Amino acid sequence: MMRMKNNMHALKRNLTGYLFISPQLLFFMVFLVYPIFEGIRLSLYKINYGNMTFIGFDNYKALFQDEVFIKSAVNTVVFVICIVALTVVFALFVASAIFDKNAKYVSFIRGSYYIPVMVSMVVMSMIWSFLLNPSNGLIPFLARQMELPVVNFLGDKDLVLPVIIFVTFATNVGQAIILYIAAMIGVPRDIFEAAEVDGASRIRVIFKILIPLVKPTTIYIIIINIINVLKIFVVIQLLTGGGPNNASTTLMYFLYNNAFKYNQLGIASSVGVIMFAIAMVLSIPQLRAMFKTN
Repeated sequence: MMRMKNNMHALKRNLTGYLFISPQLLFFMVFLVYPIFEGIRLSLYKINYGNMTFIGFDNYKALFQDEVFIKSAVNTVVFVICIVALTVVFALFVASAIFDKNAKYVSFIRGSYYIPVMVSMVVMSMIWSFLLNPSNGLIPFLARQMELPVVNFLGDKDLVLPVIIFVTFATNVGQAIILYIAAMIGVPRDIFEAAEVDGASRIRVIFKILIPLVKPTTIYIIIINIINVLKIFVVIQLLTGGGPNNASTTLMYFLYNNAFKYNQLGIASSVGVIMFAIAMVLSIPQLRAMFKTN
């Protein structure tokens, strides 16, 4: 009898918990899970102005024979690798250099780097467009004043990709710095005191203590940046429009063109499925490492 009462009590407690999370679970299913499966379904159809014809994997075959798609995929992989690597390395460098300094100084640095994160990406893109515009931009104007050669950063197919990478990195790195500083401040002081007694240098403390202890934060930053970079659109739309000669086109911009310019919803859905697969492939190793650390 007592055992039955305990089971009933446990069941009620579990039901209460499920009731609390049910609204969030419902939103998750409707706005995240359902669109994924609907996108997979639409990728198997040819869709023209509401007419749907089942064509199987022909959309995927057409994509991998499209030079623009191949170029977009390569650009996207380069974006992901470069921006994630730059963000992690630079944020680790800044955070490890200042986390144990004066609190007011740390707050100033955090605020300075976080300002671009708070500003809309549209506004930041417009600012960079003004700075880099070859005809009336501030940087070309200063170059002319100093009698230096004027470089069209956004019109050169060899320079446009590094420029977009730098703009995106500079806009988003503040969030990673904030997270790293918070993680490093949370490291017990006893560990640093023991290392100091043992005569460990600051470089050794950073590489042997700090970086291993903030590994969960590193994994989180990598996963979040992979997802964010895969969705990069506003910067490319406002600065280059995918040019010159598709040198800055990414999968997201390619998807946008097919969905809203060319009305190829089946092709666009196929691109979305491929982007989802890329995000999963790049994130799974990080998630496995996170679960191992826990």
